[in-house]
Amino acid sequence: MGKSSATASGATRGRRPKGQGPDLREAILDAAEALFSRHGFYGVTLRQVAAEAGVDTALIHYYFGAKRELFDAVFARRAEILNQARLEAMAAYQAAHPHDLRVEGVIEAFIGPLLDRSMTQDPGWKNYFRLVALVNNTPAWGGETMHRFFDPVVHRLIDTLKAALPEAEIDDLYWCYQFLTGAMMLALSETGRIDQLSDGLCRSSDLQAVRERLFAYCAAGLETVVRRRA
Repeated sequence: MGKSSATASGATRGRRPKGQGPDLREAILDAAEALFSRHGFYGVTLRQVAAEAGVDTALIHYYFGAKRELFDAVFARRAEILNQARLEAMAAYQAAHPHDLRVEGVIEAFIGPLLDRSMTQDPGWKNYFRLVALVNNTPAWGGETMHRFFDPVVHRLIDTLKAALPEAEIDDLYWCYQFLTGAMMLALSETGRIDQLSDGLCRSSDLQAVRERLFAYCAAGLETVVRRRA
């Protein structure tokens, strides 16, 4: 291998030159997000994050502290964007339908902003949704993490659904949210499971097909549960 090739390889895989490249804090968050989404919290070390980001481990400690603080920063970064988008979408839908709120419309306002971002094919959003799905199914501390970052927007969803279905029992709405979030996060994880199951008839990456079905599916299930208790 010639010297020029070695230099090019080193520039790609080594540390970022001081003062060059994208914002280092964002680079660290991007690298950590990608690794956490693939291997989970316990399967990633700060040394691996540093290597992926092309920085020294000391810089991660400088910006974030310990690994859990880095993980929380990764989780918070896009959670804030999503929460604001969903609150605005639900408020807009409610304002546009003051006397005829429909469950499917409320659910679309809640889930739609996530699908919109995933459909841009931005790998950062893809990684983030896989990470959220992983955390959402982690018994030890996943519930606590979801509680810290997403509860206010979920409570707004419950309140809006109650406005659409005044006869609904509040415990039914919480149970239905539990089922809704499972379907939503599985769809956004794009695991390829449905590809194999359907022998290629359906593709987990076909988010337009998800959009055409998921809102109606969740709404119909919720309305059926409510009617059974009415």
